[in-house]
Amino acid sequence: MGNLTVAVLGAAEYAGSLGKKGTASDVTLYNLKKGEDTVTFIEPTRYPERLAPLFFAVAMAEKAVVVVDELNSTLGECLVMLQCAGVTSGYFIIRSYVPQEKITPLIKGTSLEKFEFIEDNPTLLKERCLTEAAQKVNAAASAAGTVPVDHAFGVKGVGTVILGLVAKGSIKKHDILKILPGTQTTQVRSIQKHDDEFDSASESDRVGLALKNVEVQDVDRGTVLTNDPSVKTSKTLETQASLVKYWSIPLKAGMVLHLGHWMQFLNCKVESVTDKGDWRKPILTLTLEKGMVHYPGDQAVLAYLEGGKLRVAGTVMLP
Repeated sequence: MGNLTVAVLGAAEYAGSLGKKGTASDVTLYNLKKGEDTVTFIEPTRYPERLAPLFFAVAMAEKAVVVVDELNSTLGECLVMLQCAGVTSGYFIIRSYVPQEKITPLIKGTSLEKFEFIEDNPTLLKERCLTEAAQKVNAAASAAGTVPVDHAFGVKGVGTVILGLVAKGSIKKHDILKILPGTQTTQVRSIQKHDDEFDSASESDRVGLALKNVEVQDVDRGTVLTNDPSVKTSKTLETQASLVKYWSIPLKAGMVLHLGHWMQFLNCKVESVTDKGDWRKPILTLTLEKGMVHYPGDQAVLAYLEGGKLRVAGTVMLP
């Protein structure tokens, strides 16, 4: 059984033509299933008025579909977010007679150069995604795994249930997991993948976990469930930033930014900025509103919500 997660950007109605509507909040999930193979399409419902839904949709995705109806600042921001989040595979669907040669210069030299231009045919796109899901080989089961939570709710007779993607490793029924940030733990009561029961789940699987000894408010979006001792929590960062070429202003001490990683999108304050003559490669000291959960060496997206037409500033490395 393979699962593929795909962000669908650029046209609010398009994801509905690809799968059956599922969980809906500021992001909406659409599910496609054929035999044991599944595809999860994610639409950033509250974007562009809010940047966070775009980040969440892209952060969950292994692949993206970008529907282009016109060339505007929203498209540009989507492309920058995809690049900063490290999405390297996907499709462009061009509509409204936008010429392909207008898109090519925008992605030249970026990770999006590998995206394929395809026709506007939802039926064929669904088949391609299902085929790719079927070809995926699950990572070897390991003793530890990590699941960032994107939704949590209570189910009568079951208790607290979370939805998320296995970011790394594997999760098994009855595992004891840390709830980060914090000191609480919980036990996995049961595991579902697209409404079917399983004893385990591995990297890239989309799961619903029923949990013991925890309330819904303790595992809301941004919480990370893990039994991997290498996962850490950082509340102060001294880190190298890399600002995108379209970013027009240097970062300064006192600015309030947002840092995005997994399903976390946290306020952070710039305490200090130093550079060696290149303001696009500054060393930043950041203090976060709460601890950010991550693996050492992970990359996070840096955003400035007062940035005007482009709110995605660049990336930072997590220690």
